[in-house]
Amino acid sequence: MEDVSIMKVVGVGNAIVDVICKVKDEFLIQNNLTKSTMKLVDEIEFKKLLSSLTIAETVAGGSVANTMVGLSQLGNNVSFIGKVNDDNLGNKYEESLIKEKVTYFYKKRKETIPTGTCLILITPDSERTMCTFLGIAGKINEQDIDELAIKQSELVFLEGYLWDEGEPKSAFSKAFKLANKTAMSLSDKFCVERHKESFLDLVKNKLDITFANEQEILHLIDANSFAEVIEFGKNLGKLLIVTRSAKGSIAIFNNEVFECESQKNLKLVDLTGAGDLFAAGFLHGYINEMSIQESLEKGTEMASKIIQKIGARLN
Repeated sequence: MEDVSIMKVVGVGNAIVDVICKVKDEFLIQNNLTKSTMKLVDEIEFKKLLSSLTIAETVAGGSVANTMVGLSQLGNNVSFIGKVNDDNLGNKYEESLIKEKVTYFYKKRKETIPTGTCLILITPDSERTMCTFLGIAGKINEQDIDELAIKQSELVFLEGYLWDEGEPKSAFSKAFKLANKTAMSLSDKFCVERHKESFLDLVKNKLDITFANEQEILHLIDANSFAEVIEFGKNLGKLLIVTRSAKGSIAIFNNEVFECESQKNLKLVDLTGAGDLFAAGFLHGYINEMSIQESLEKGTEMASKIIQKIGARLN
């Protein structure tokens, strides 16, 4: 195992293999799927959906893992903790992280449950709709958390999706107790709705940095306007970063509001990973002591690159 003392960021998240398919809007309607959201499905439903589709690409994913790969590509020493099975997809998952120079702090073993998989459905408007079979990824627990890796890193980055099953919460709580600093992505608006009370407590009382998109933060604080989000952020005393698609992004810290415009005239191909790579860019700035404004700009640059290609990997 590598020397963990120089790890900048440890990511803890669902280790999911992304299966990317292009679909028409009718497919979503026929299968009762809500565009631009993530739905948890069981193995049977997953296989049923997949049976009528053509796979465009298969890649190791999961929100936090995507962010860690982005940070690694920017030259940072980072690691990831997430649970896979010792099966074909699990092996591919581990190989892809190693290839991207992300240290993998998890020893996979033979499990009765397969490696988690996410079906990413891309409609002609480049929006992505996800159906996730968590598999063994959803069984991550506190025993899977490498204490030394967490303690000796500058920052631990977590995802809201970890809150969806019982055991991941214990992993989450352990990471919180040991971490020097913590950051989290709220994941999606349905995830926020499922765990609103818990997330509000995390944002207000535990996290150092919160990443959210506009929909997620509006849902979290039951706001009717973005002005209310600004007010909430100013009173938070922690760093709140909100991405607003074409309207750019903002960061709020204490009483200061920082804004960054989105890049114009981009050829949108696939919005998968835009938030994950934005977080990578911002955290790169944060851990390398760049200003909040510069960090926002780096996040915007990374997100702009990823939405012009298929999948959540830059190369």
